[in-house]
This record gives sequence, structure tokens and C-alpha cells, in this order.
Amino acid sequence: MGFVSVIKKYNTTFWASNVIELFERWAWYGFYMAFALYLVNSKDTGALGLTQAQKGIIMGTGSMLLYFLPVITGAIADKVGYKRILFLSFTIYITGFYMIGSFETFGWMFFAFIWTCIGGALFKPIISAMVARNTTEETSSIGFGIFYMMINIGGFIGPFIAGVLMQKSWDFVFHMSIIAMAVNYFVTAFFFREPVVKEEGGSLGKSIVQAFVNIGITLRNWKYVLFLIIMVLFWTAFNQLYYSFPVFVDQWIDTSALYNGIHSVWPWLAEAIGTPQGTITAVTLGSMDAFFIIVFQLVVSAFVMRFRPLAAMMGGILVLAGGLGLMFSNQSSWLILLGILVFALGEMASSPKFTEYVGRIAPEDKKALYMGTSFLPIAAGHQLAGWLSGGVYERIADDLFLLKKEVALRGISLPEISAEFTKNDYIAMAAEKMGMTGQELTNFLWTNYNPSDIWMVYAGVAVMAVVFLWIYDRFVLGK
Repeated sequence: MGFVSVIKKYNTTFWASNVIELFERWAWYGFYMAFALYLVNSKDTGALGLTQAQKGIIMGTGSMLLYFLPVITGAIADKVGYKRILFLSFTIYITGFYMIGSFETFGWMFFAFIWTCIGGALFKPIISAMVARNTTEETSSIGFGIFYMMINIGGFIGPFIAGVLMQKSWDFVFHMSIIAMAVNYFVTAFFFREPVVKEEGGSLGKSIVQAFVNIGITLRNWKYVLFLIIMVLFWTAFNQLYYSFPVFVDQWIDTSALYNGIHSVWPWLAEAIGTPQGTITAVTLGSMDAFFIIVFQLVVSAFVMRFRPLAAMMGGILVLAGGLGLMFSNQSSWLILLGILVFALGEMASSPKFTEYVGRIAPEDKKALYMGTSFLPIAAGHQLAGWLSGGVYERIADDLFLLKKEVALRGISLPEISAEFTKNDYIAMAAEKMGMTGQELTNFLWTNYNPSDIWMVYAGVAVMAVVFLWIYDRFVLGK
């Protein structure tokens, strides 16, 4: 009865905020899980054919701003009004998705993604603030549980559908995101009630300056700063789910065994989510992270309740490192799926505990300030993840980079990649001149160049985070 009585206490604005969050995450993750592939895949598939390094710069810089700018945008929303900022955010998002689907060069795509991330930065502080404002001490625990569930339902549906749509046309992926975001205009207009914001004196400019002054106040706590720096490593490793994993699977993994396994039990499901070639796309595979969170989050949360937040974080990040190892070290699609499950379990144990820990160590009168600065390591983690998934991934695991090394070694002459002679054309011609089929060439490069070594980089970053957290816990915090 307790749970039902709590549910009845939530108002319309609380539910509207959660529905808005669901559709925003649907739109965002639907395109974001596929974005790395869209940037680097061959032009003849409708993608852009950029390099891994260019992909890393675009995704890293835009995503960094998405998590850094809420420091400012939260202050703007408090002054201008939540509803106005939400409508502005949806408009920027929709025009951003349209531009991403239309532009083809590195420079314009960089601009389009930054533009879209500004829409996200305007949106981000509002909905979590609305959930906080529309819950009480009695209802906040379940309220934020519902909120986290909505994030993951959207984070699962978006990529899951995108994995099917991208086989037909990349345009459909962006259209899906535009439609999902457009739903939010309707929900906001009819069901979202503007909160009464305590009006403080001063201009918008003063509010923004004050936001930076507040960050400065928080960052005087050197122990807290040290903790945030260590957590940069966690977010760097975590973000490879979006930056490198779809590309790695697309380049190296034959997922037909996974498709056949599903088909033998549920033929209808395999045919609904699979490709006409009898495989599962990297984007559909990546969406399983959010699916596992929806299924197991309550169980994991109940299990880690008994541990101190730092201990739960260390254990969770270590498990996540094991998941990264499985996801990047082999060519078995079943082991990779197991890796995503292990990764998700680690994420469920560590990510919510990060927020809880920041909330616990913050002085009572500075909780909002501390929660605001907790976005800083996420922002820095995105920038670092972009660099790792760019030049570093390219030199260790990019199929085209490794093939070019082999072509040069053999003295084979091939045309330069261009709009007319695409990446796929280059790979096909190289395979032909080397007397191999496409699959034989992939196996040859896998065996001789060991692209799976990338797992040591990504899992190693996560393990470093655990080691530094242990040192921090033992020697900096002491007793």
C-alpha cells in the first residue's frame, strides 16, 4: 500500500517532466548510439566517411559542452522561465538533428553537433530540477527511481529502433529523433506547469557570473577536487560504449551467430531486429545496455545498498572494466553480449553511487553547488573519451588504418579514398589484389594486427580509476 499511496501523491507536472525526459532520451540516444558509425562509415552507405580522429573531435567536444554548459544554462532557466527554455531547447534540438542529417563536411558537422549539444545543455538542468521540486522527502526516493527508469526506457527504445531504421536509410534515424522531440512540444504546452521560482535580484549576467563564483567556492575543497579528477577516468572508460563500441563491432564482428541463436528460439524477434543479411547491427547490440539496466537496476541497487558509496563505486567500476574487456577482446557476438551485461551491472553499481556520494559529502548549505560541479568530470571524461576513440583507436584498431599499413607493406598501388572511390571501394579492391574475400581480409587483419589490444587501453583506464579511488579512500580520506 505504501508504494501505491506514494504514487498517488505525484502531480501532473511530475509525470509530464518524466514523459518529456523519456522522449528527449529517445531522441538523443536514438541518434547518439549510431552517430559514431554515421561519422566514420563509408560514403556509399549514406554515411560521411570521416576519420576516427575527426569523429573523436566532433563527439568529444560537443558532448563535453553538453555537460559543462548546464552550469550556466541552469541560471538562465531560473531567470527566463523553465517553459520558455524548454521550447527553445526543443527547437535547437530539432534544427540540430535536421542539420546533422543534411551536412556532409567535417566543419559543418562539427558546428551542427555543437548546436545540438547546446539544445541538450539548455534541457539538462530543468527536468531533474522539476523532479526535485515536485517531490518531497517522502516521495523523492521513488520519484528519482521513476526518473532514472524513464531515462533508460528512452535510452533503450531510441537505439533499438535506430538499429532497424539505419538499414533502410540514415535519414530515417534523424527523422525519428525529430518526431520524438516534437512530441515534447505538445506535452510541455498542455501538461507542464511553470514552477514558482524564488526571484533573486540582479541581472542574468550577474546570475551567470555567480554560477562561476559558486564553482570556485566548491572547488576550494581540494579533497573533493581530487575525487572529481579521479572520476574523469571512470567517465572516459564508460563513454567508449558510444564512441568506440559501435565502430568496433561494425568493423570486426560477424553477429550472424547471435542472430541465428535468437532466430532458433524467437524467429519473429530475430527478423524484426536483425538485418536482411541475418546479422544484428552494432547499434541494436549497444541498446542492450539500457535494456539490462531497466531489468536489473532495482536488484543491483538493493544489493549495493549495504556498501559504502566509495566501496560500491570501486566494485562497480572494476566490474565495468571486465565488461569492457569482454566487449573489445574477441570476435564472439555471444561473449560481446555477455560483456554488455557485465558492463551494465558495473554501471548500475557505480553511476548512481557517484551522485549519491557527492550528495552525501556536500555541506548541507552547498548541496546544489556540489551537484552542479559533479557534471565537470563527466564533461572532461567526454573530451578525453573523444581523444582515445579518435587517434588512439585509429592506430590500434581501425580496420582502414591497419589495411593501409598492410597495403604499403606489400607495395600494392591503390587510388586515394575520395567521394568517388569510397572506403568500401578501397577495402574491396585491396581484398581482391590480396586474393582474399572480405571476411578473409578481416580475419587476416584481426590475426596479424591484433585490433583487440584496444581492450587493454579502455579496461586499463577503468582499472586506473579503481586504483586511484582506493588510494584516495585509504590515504586522503583516512578514517
